[in-house]
Amino acid sequence: MKTNRKKLRLGIIYTLLIIFSIIFALPFYWLVSTSLKTDPQIFVFPPIWIPNPIDWGNYPEALTYIPFLLYLRNTLIVVIFVVVGSLLSCSLVAYGLSKIKWPGRDLLFFIALSTMMLPYQVIMIPIFIIFKNLGWVNSFKPLTVPAFFGSAFFIFLLRQFFMSIPIELSNAAKIDGCSEFRIYSSIILPLAKPALATVGLFSFMSSWNDFLGPLVYISNPNKYTISLGLAMYRSQYSSQWAMLMAASTVVVLPIIILFFFTQRTFIQGIALTGLKG
Repeated sequence: MKTNRKKLRLGIIYTLLIIFSIIFALPFYWLVSTSLKTDPQIFVFPPIWIPNPIDWGNYPEALTYIPFLLYLRNTLIVVIFVVVGSLLSCSLVAYGLSKIKWPGRDLLFFIALSTMMLPYQVIMIPIFIIFKNLGWVNSFKPLTVPAFFGSAFFIFLLRQFFMSIPIELSNAAKIDGCSEFRIYSSIILPLAKPALATVGLFSFMSSWNDFLGPLVYISNPNKYTISLGLAMYRSQYSSQWAMLMAASTVVVLPIIILFFFTQRTFIQGIALTGLKG
């Protein structure tokens, strides 16, 4: 009897998972499907789910309609600096807030977390004025340099993970004569690979998909990122929907591939953060 109930419960769970998976996969399927349609098929009602005929020419046309490779290079430059800066700065700050005892540590951590309640739109104009006075507007610096000064959310994730690492490891290293930086680099970081991978993936996705930042700070078309390039498929008088969907599919693929290969580490990093407050 218990076996039958267990099978029934598992059957219901798997059925619900399949249904929700299909629902969440529908937008991506529609994206790929539209990228393979001709213009008349896109605006037909009821909608056509399977393109007929399939127009593979949308992809080469989409990648030549704009300087796609130039925008891809610009995006990769920004993404690499953002990921490296986030990992370095956030891990250092998180280590100082979790493994080193000093007066006002918890208060400063609380203040850092409180900054997460401020919407970006509130601080956008003051930050723009600062970067304008520094002469950084129309360059990659406003998009990359802030990553080297930490992010409250990433600091929180890493701090929670670091606090789950036994303090006895750090104490043993101190007895052997290790400095704080040596403990951080040789003991804590190797043990925190899941959390670091999670932060790296989050920072990669936010930087790769960022539209508002490049829109505000970059005006030179030669420095556009992928997100700004996609907006060029739409204009006041016409929109290249098929090519836009084709280019969007190409832009989304790196994130899907990256998550596919790092999903176990990513899920482990999310699951293990927040175990200790």
